[in-house]
Amino acid sequence: MFEDAIGKRSNKVKNAVERGAVKKFAEAIGDPHPIFIDVEKYKRNVAPPTFPRVFDYGEIEELNLPKKGLIHGEQIYHYERPLYVGEEISCYTEVKDYFEKNGKSGNMGFLKVKRYGDDLEGNLIFSEEQVVIITEAVRKGMTV
Repeated sequence: MFEDAIGKRSNKVKNAVERGAVKKFAEAIGDPHPIFIDVEKYKRNVAPPTFPRVFDYGEIEELNLPKKGLIHGEQIYHYERPLYVGEEISCYTEVKDYFEKNGKSGNMGFLKVKRYGDDLEGNLIFSEEQVVIITEAVRKGMTV
């Protein structure tokens, strides 16, 4: 279903690691650790490890996923260095793989996507690997 999208990338999108957004995110996940929000104690605050979830990674035109019914299968973050509050980064997405398996509820699609966050000089800060599961019921409602 999405085999043609494998290897496709979005354009890079500039994102800001805003102090207020980091504070709200830390509170929302129940981890208001001082390293995320205390400017007095820590000269350079960092964002929580899962904060990149809020970034804009751009769109891949060939990848028209539905807005409802997808299953979040897996998500793994890898950091080269901390993500600092106040910095700007460039983010983009790449489709790594797509395969199908038969399960109890019918044929399911497994879409592997990798997202990247680079500093403005092009150095990798983090990557995120994600698996999205597309059930047969969702697949039947899609027009691809």
